[in-house]
Amino acid sequence: MACRLSEIVVDSRDPEALASWWAEVLGYRVLSRDDDGAVEIGPEAGFGGPAPTLVFAPVAEPEPRKPRLHLDVSPTDRDQEAELARLLALGAVPADVGQTGAETWHVLADPEGNPFCLLRTRLEEI
Repeated sequence: MACRLSEIVVDSRDPEALASWWAEVLGYRVLSRDDDGAVEIGPEAGFGGPAPTLVFAPVAEPEPRKPRLHLDVSPTDRDQEAELARLLALGAVPADVGQTGAETWHVLADPEGNPFCLLRTRLEEI
């Protein structure tokens, strides 16, 4: 075994709000809050478990035209269209990153405009 993805760091203007939003989307919980304002969320297993944790790091202003991160998510307990409806209800919005329309995934943006993809493949819950 080599390396395994353990954390994904996301620059954020409001780490608490964005961590809360992603925790709701993924069914994660807050694992820690740092003195600098960073918030880490993850599954019950926490850091080092079977899935990576997400760390939302505070930044005053993200760099223009520089993606702060890209995540791919897969539905676990419903099909892609039902999960798309849930994500849109939570505040995700469709995003255009130059896709052709022939993709099997949906490109969305979270409440701070970070693009992410909802894949069609359904995964088992961890």
